[in-house]
Amino acid sequence: MAQQESIIKLKGRIGDLTFYETKDGYQARQVKGVSPQRIATDPNYQRTRENNAEFATGAAAAKRLRDTLRPMILLTYDPKMPARLFSRVMRVVKADSVSDRGERQVLPGNLGLLSQFGFNVGASLTSTLFVVPECTVDREAGSVTLNIPSLVPSLTIGAPKGATHFQFNFGAAVIDFDTEGEGNGSAIAMAESGTGLLNVETFAPTTLTAAIPAASELPLFVLFGISFYQEVNGKLYPLNNGAYNPVDIIRIDVV
Repeated sequence: MAQQESIIKLKGRIGDLTFYETKDGYQARQVKGVSPQRIATDPNYQRTRENNAEFATGAAAAKRLRDTLRPMILLTYDPKMPARLFSRVMRVVKADSVSDRGERQVLPGNLGLLSQFGFNVGASLTSTLFVVPECTVDREAGSVTLNIPSLVPSLTIGAPKGATHFQFNFGAAVIDFDTEGEGNGSAIAMAESGTGLLNVETFAPTTLTAAIPAASELPLFVLFGISFYQEVNGKLYPLNNGAYNPVDIIRIDVV
């Protein structure tokens, strides 16, 4: 075991060396990790292999979600969202009560655990919009419709300071969680309202429709959000790069 003789006193780890203090002074030792081969074959690491397998399943499913929903996610901003989404997806994986440990999957019946997930932790839909839109799904026709009732913006929209206009954003996506398969049937369709002034007396009822693959049996995710803008010299600019825009999963439909 190495012992430090210089006047520089270190504690902690640098690379594969750990520095620590003992009654005999400051010492250093090399940290030896467990080899990948041992983790893959040693019976003592069975639980580690199982955890790693399910971690990979959750990571692949979360990435599939992010990739498919990316056009809606880009409307908002939350740098910690990927970690939050992965954590929620792992709850779905662990809810699998059928498969053996280490082989648990993202099952359609457990996807409800992702409902109401907000892609912006700093701006939730429930604290921004105080009316409830009505969502209708017609899988056979491949149509998802969102009806937003007439509203008074000053009373029903919690707009951030500096915003002058708003816009409703709507997305419907079918997600193929078979990440090991040859194909990827995931797809997303989006619709948006016209921009509205926040200081008008009434904003008319709005109907938004998104087309999904007809008769699809894949899990369906419905997203809804609000974008805020600031008018400067007749032009509309996104307010703070979307930091105030909520985008939430408002419905999950499975067959």
